[in-house]
Amino acid sequence: MGITTVGIIGAGTMGNGIAQACAVSGLKVVMVDISDAAVAKGIATVSGSLDRLLKKEKITTDNKTAAMARIQGSTSYDDLKGAQLVIEAATENLELKIKIVKQLDAMLAPEVIIASNTSSISITKLAAVTARADKFIGMHFFNPVPMMALVEIIRGLQTSDATHAAVHAMATKLGKTPITVKNAPGFVVNRILVPMINEAFFVLAEGLATPEDIDAGMKLGCNQPIGPLALADMVGLDVCLAVMEVYLSEFGDSKYRACPLLKEMVAAGRLGRKTGQGVYKY
Repeated sequence: MGITTVGIIGAGTMGNGIAQACAVSGLKVVMVDISDAAVAKGIATVSGSLDRLLKKEKITTDNKTAAMARIQGSTSYDDLKGAQLVIEAATENLELKIKIVKQLDAMLAPEVIIASNTSSISITKLAAVTARADKFIGMHFFNPVPMMALVEIIRGLQTSDATHAAVHAMATKLGKTPITVKNAPGFVVNRILVPMINEAFFVLAEGLATPEDIDAGMKLGCNQPIGPLALADMVGLDVCLAVMEVYLSEFGDSKYRACPLLKEMVAAGRLGRKTGQGVYKY
């Protein structure tokens, strides 16, 4: 059975981005959030994003109209009943995700696949609270979803081959390039990326080079579109620190210790772009 209708829990940045990617590729979408205002904001964001593509002549007016018509906003889980796949894209909080996943498991037909868009929470742990652990999987999209080609597909210990195949095919249909990952803290991309950012803070703390020169070195020497310190400011220094602390506790390996300068800046409230100052001033 192919996936033709996708349910999405959460109309925030990730949720509405996933909704847009699905609708543009011809899938029907039911996007659920807790309030009408949140749902309306999510739908408005998709509309604005499609308008930008329209201006760049990447899509036509008809494409936009058709895509918007495929998205149904709702505040009720009951509207998810026609979906073959439901993606949970709520805030990165274990208790909240467990609550949502249990609710979905209780009301969806047994053959429906449930996916989580988590970037750090164990898929095996989330799958274990359901009665369909074999039909539970991770689909980690990257921000901004409509532009980023990657989806990490994370197999929990219990995920079946059939579930993996269906979700892999669906991600490909979205025009994404999926990579398959076993369940482990940080999966693949963040497991490599965040320690690299942390190492850039050690280099900065040791006074080896200025922030500008560190970022220029990684951009020009490793062909990265943005330097690690500028990226940290974009992600949020508090988020980078939290991820490093998860790795240290989960792996118990001292190579994941957070740089003292990173901790110091977070303590000072210099979290990056969102506070107007991090490594750089905004």
